[in-house]
Amino acid sequence: MTPEELSKTIKKSLESLISAKKIAVKDIPEIKIERPKSKDHGDYASNIALMVAKPAGVNPREVAQLLVDELSKNQAFKKVEIAGPGFLNFTLESARLGEIVRTIIKEAINYGHTNTLQGQNINVEFISANPTGPLHLGHTRWAAVGDALARVLVASGAKVAREFYINDRGTQIDKFGISICAAANNEAIPEDGYHGAYIKDLATEIVKEKPEILKLSKDKQVIEFREEGYKKQLKQQQSVLDDFRTHFDVWYSERSLHSSGAVEKGLAVLKKHGHVFELEGATWLKTTDFGDDKDRVLIKADGEYTYFASDTAYYVDKRSRGFDVNIYLLGADHHGYVNRLRAVSACAGDDPDKNVEVLIGQLVKMLKNGQEVRLSKRAGNIITLEDLVDEVGVDAARYTLTRYPVETSLTLDIDLLTSHTNDNPVFYVQYAHARISAVLRAAVEKGIDWQKNTFNPALLITSQEAELLGALSEFPRIVAASASLREPHRVARYLEELATAYHSFYSACRVLPMDGELVTDVTNARLLLCAATRQVVRNGLDLLGVSAPEKM
Repeated sequence: MTPEELSKTIKKSLESLISAKKIAVKDIPEIKIERPKSKDHGDYASNIALMVAKPAGVNPREVAQLLVDELSKNQAFKKVEIAGPGFLNFTLESARLGEIVRTIIKEAINYGHTNTLQGQNINVEFISANPTGPLHLGHTRWAAVGDALARVLVASGAKVAREFYINDRGTQIDKFGISICAAANNEAIPEDGYHGAYIKDLATEIVKEKPEILKLSKDKQVIEFREEGYKKQLKQQQSVLDDFRTHFDVWYSERSLHSSGAVEKGLAVLKKHGHVFELEGATWLKTTDFGDDKDRVLIKADGEYTYFASDTAYYVDKRSRGFDVNIYLLGADHHGYVNRLRAVSACAGDDPDKNVEVLIGQLVKMLKNGQEVRLSKRAGNIITLEDLVDEVGVDAARYTLTRYPVETSLTLDIDLLTSHTNDNPVFYVQYAHARISAVLRAAVEKGIDWQKNTFNPALLITSQEAELLGALSEFPRIVAASASLREPHRVARYLEELATAYHSFYSACRVLPMDGELVTDVTNARLLLCAATRQVVRNGLDLLGVSAPEKM
């Protein structure tokens, strides 16, 4: 019995009690099922009696007793007990607890998927770096977290678009062109330009492909170097992200926002809702009406659109494309954007509590040999995504970057992440998958056809087996919570707990018979339990974009 099945069973019992007029409530509250911290308290627990008691105007323990009397008729329960002020603890019969194995084997890669977010159309925008240089360590965190978040949202039934907003218009892209042009002409790059070694590489590559570029006037050279450098740098970013297993559905150019008329359309929407005003020749958006610290200029007195105008038009454009929820993943220096984007949503006639979410990620630093690594060989003043992958690999980078809440600062210890020890979280989880794979291979070598043999879940009776079964049943709830709370790190932490439960089971329960021993129904049951555990580990790692190796 899964937590979802238990929740439905409790709901039916409550409906029966309400129908019999033993409990007087109009609406049944959400029934939350949890795993008790102590196995002595059963397989599952719920506070539903306390939730029902208040609107019913009765003592929680009275409601709990009514539920105990009703649920105890169900043969799936070994016992249902009342704890404290009215909590319910459920202990399942072994056969019902073990049925989760059959469910996992049947659902395979779909186990853990739910429909909790079905009907939601969500846009997840992340990284959105300037196409003026390599992706750095901060971008790398979002590359891992943003993609993992999108995966758990999809697994929870939402329709999701991963979107990268290309900042290909404005001051920075112009400075990029000036920097490449200076490098190509062996001139000093301006102090506020781009100084990484990649700038010289780009200049050399462009001149080699288009030697006539140096015959142009300086102004035209700057434009040509800017455009050629932009194309090459964007392609490089896309290639690096592909190698990192982060793939975007939409690459949205800021330039296209202006050329398509989307900025004018966005302005029209804002005017329609009455939050645009004129002052001293400029056009403003009255964002202070909705919590921003000051009103924002959309069009300067000289007629030039501000960057904020692009931000507002981009939001309106997303909404026009049918996205109900727009999630922005922003860097640590973008706290000011939270109220700003919420205000834009409100000015456009939307509900910022429903249509906009902003996640702020904190800084990441890298340690090697106990010392902080600060410089990249290629980019100079930053650590790049490529630098990190070169040091630890894609799996360790993705897993570790996703393992922590984004609002916490993160230190990556290269020595730890490259070690093959249980102190290395990604190794610990992947080793569980590899270990189970080895067990199942050994079973085949012994001639045990575990995929076709009879499975009797009632034979999984040890405390270690019950603990592992309970952990397996939690996976759909963990995925759903990760999606609804926008916290994919919950999947990583769950996988580590699952790996611990499996290793404990493996140490305490012999899975394969010794030479000369018979294959029993217990052997078959435990092999299926191993297979189910391997499936869940694989499914969880896939949600993080991390591979599940068969051998290590």
